[in-house]
Amino acid sequence: MAFVPDASVAAAWVLPDEEAAVAELALDRLGEETAKVPDVFWHELRNLLLSAERRGRIDACHAEASMARLRRLRIHRAEESDDRAIMALARAHRLTAYDASYLALAIREGCALASLDRRLNEAAATEGVAPFA
Repeated sequence: MAFVPDASVAAAWVLPDEEAAVAELALDRLGEETAKVPDVFWHELRNLLLSAERRGRIDACHAEASMARLRRLRIHRAEESDDRAIMALARAHRLTAYDASYLALAIREGCALASLDRRLNEAAATEGVAPFA
């Protein structure tokens, strides 16, 4: 079954000083399952890696290699997004539009949401999205 990982989970995959059990489980499940992500996922990951590089947490080679590794995983970009649904979820749960896009995708696809973000996980539970486990 597919699931929706957000950028916080993927950050733990690519940053050497980040670690989380949920992220490890999600990475393990990518061996057999497919992850679905909104387009913003890739923008967030590029920005996250560039920020980590600028702060000296990683170097440019690590950033480039991380993006290449991520692109080889079973992560598929969702083709469409519903602006109204995203904005409604963002308003209802006081989320950013970025976070609401992950939630909207999980709702639309009937997938579990894998996130390290407390507010996003609470919103997902309120919306009846299956917990990632």
